[in-house]
Amino acid sequence: MPDARGPAPDPTRFILIGTSHAGNVGATARAMKVMGFSELVLVRPRFADVLIQEETVALSSGAADILVRARVVDTLAEALDGVTYSLATAMTPRDFGPPTVTPRSGLAALATHDPAHKVAFVFGSERYGMANEDVYRCNAVISIPTNPHYGSLNLGQAVQVLAYEWRQALGGFDVAARTPDAALADGQAVQGALTHLEQALVQLGFLDPAAPKKLMPRLNQLLNRAELRQEEIHILRGLAKAILDRTQPAP
Repeated sequence: MPDARGPAPDPTRFILIGTSHAGNVGATARAMKVMGFSELVLVRPRFADVLIQEETVALSSGAADILVRARVVDTLAEALDGVTYSLATAMTPRDFGPPTVTPRSGLAALATHDPAHKVAFVFGSERYGMANEDVYRCNAVISIPTNPHYGSLNLGQAVQVLAYEWRQALGGFDVAARTPDAALADGQAVQGALTHLEQALVQLGFLDPAAPKKLMPRLNQLLNRAELRQEEIHILRGLAKAILDRTQPAP
């Protein structure tokens, strides 16, 4: 029976401050949707119509519904309305300010110890990052560990990393088990293919039946490790047959 109360509200908000590139807004929407988040708020974007620009919609790649519901506000204070725990994404350490956490351990602790929080991830502009006063408004700074010699992350990439880590902290999504294409070939089928191959290799001159050494046992081990399907057995036997037909001595 459907829940009359409707779907649970999204526990997460993504906030972009002063975003200057339309493509980054679209990429953010895509990164959010693929991880199951939907609430996007823009603070003073460079272009007032950024949510409907062609590049934004194109880069959202099917996440236009997030763009349609997104809000544009004038201040970070407005964007944080209703949020109980906010994380500033600042690469440069501050001498004074909230504590710094890393995505994997920090988000796992947040999801475990404070599951009722309305969480916001706050991202600064592409050129200048976050201003100190905006960082100070947040409960923590979250820093993505990167190569110390090259730590430059595109805004959309940073959103994707944190959206993924937060979704994992919340429990993640199930991955459907891969259904085998066909049943595994049994031992008799493998030995039949091996015998067929042996005949072909002898006729080809690759295998000397008087001094076979360990070629066939090694091929046997190779086929066993491959865990062949019946269709693959047919391929090997077809290959052996083609070799025999092509190398058959003329009458």
